[in-house]
Amino acid sequence: MAVNPLRPTDDAARALAREVMQGARFAALATLTEAGHPMQSRVAFALDATGAPISLVSTLAPHTQALQHRPQVSLLVGEPGEKGDPLTHPRLSLNGVAMILPNTGPAHEEMAAHYLRSHPKAKLYIGFGDFHFIRFQITQGFLNAGFGKAFQLSAADLGLAP
Repeated sequence: MAVNPLRPTDDAARALAREVMQGARFAALATLTEAGHPMQSRVAFALDATGAPISLVSTLAPHTQALQHRPQVSLLVGEPGEKGDPLTHPRLSLNGVAMILPNTGPAHEEMAAHYLRSHPKAKLYIGFGDFHFIRFQITQGFLNAGFGKAFQLSAADLGLAP
């Protein structure tokens, strides 16, 4: 009989998952190429004004082109600390669907102003015509809070609308 490694999701796990998301500035983005091969890229990561995960990407990038064919994604956020075993530090996998947003209009300008607070160096390229925001609609998350501390979280657990 297989042992379920997941613990029941509790308020401490929910709070830690949200803390990991709020502290993340970069993520590993996993996409599927048009041929169906997995591909990972490091992307900038932020939360929009509603708390939803976003990134700013170029449509010229292979990961963005992959998203145009298959919007399913997985993001890994959470960096190892400076000391100790990297596997003891919390990390969060987020699964969902990516939506490439228009890069014109008031909604884009508001998102850009919010995004630049956490990624000020993006000011160098945020206005380029090939750069767009991606909003990630997260359906579930998996929190690894260290050895023996694994949790599955819903969008609601993460404070995200389902």
